[in-house]
Amino acid sequence: MALHLGDYRIALDSRDSEANVNFISHAHSDHISGVSKGRRLIASSITRELIEARYGLRTELEQPPKGAELLNAGHVLGSKQFYVDDPVHGYSLLYSGDYQMVESAAAERIELKHADVLILDSTYPYPWLRFGEREDTVRAMQLYAKTKMENGHVVFGAYAVGKAQEIIRILNDAGITPAVDAKIAGVNEVYKRHGVHLDYFVADNSGKEQVLVVEGSRLGEFKNAITSRSNRRVFTAVASGWAKMYRFGTDVQFPLSDHADFQQALAYINACDPEVILTCGNSAGLFAKNLGALGYDARPLAKLSQFRQSSLLVCSLGSR
Repeated sequence: MALHLGDYRIALDSRDSEANVNFISHAHSDHISGVSKGRRLIASSITRELIEARYGLRTELEQPPKGAELLNAGHVLGSKQFYVDDPVHGYSLLYSGDYQMVESAAAERIELKHADVLILDSTYPYPWLRFGEREDTVRAMQLYAKTKMENGHVVFGAYAVGKAQEIIRILNDAGITPAVDAKIAGVNEVYKRHGVHLDYFVADNSGKEQVLVVEGSRLGEFKNAITSRSNRRVFTAVASGWAKMYRFGTDVQFPLSDHADFQQALAYINACDPEVILTCGNSAGLFAKNLGALGYDARPLAKLSQFRQSSLLVCSLGSR
């Protein structure tokens, strides 16, 4: 999936061998497949720093071409949408990447702008799935941590970029300074350089840590290490929008998401007021179908036959 813009062919959060520059919306692993040595990137400077801190990849930034601009996406720190108003083809286009309408404790507020064509993430395509009031989830997380740390240890599993920092902020607001693993600590330094205040220390598996925030893949490792050194119980937790759909095998799970649910997606669409919505991602077909049932002109991007070659948008089947 790419955009033709003057001399640029811009891959959107994807790998495209014919592209000469990549737009990277944010520093999550499923959006950086196009990052490689020598490849020019359009991204925020924060995203570049986070890619280096989290994955060890050094990159160089390219300024957006004339007529294009980056807008805050509200997803994680530094996350951006790609907007272009192209006079050659006569329409404006906005690619969302991942986005969030609700204000996060550790990301910039989303920016909204009208676009004729909206390319929309389809992470949560289900009309019935709603996250509820964020403040209620935050209070539940704080209460759980404060209650369980009186009699044991609490280990939160989280993505190292974005979710971990939000959990730390939530815990800090409850007067708790958590321990974190080394990779999250490295990412935290980028957040701190850009004005996000985080109180934490690096875990050493000594058994003295009361509340921890670690990468989700290492949650069991930290639980076992602390259990072997402490006679107190170790409680495990995750905070994810997927908690509304799946069980994680932890003691508790909180539906804290950095994505928009279906109702938030509708608010986003209505604010952008597009003529056409192109859905992308693993649930693109279902999302387009559910939006179509509500009267929106929504089509899965991978099945699109328009907007090819002579258009601003170049769609490569299976490229995402």
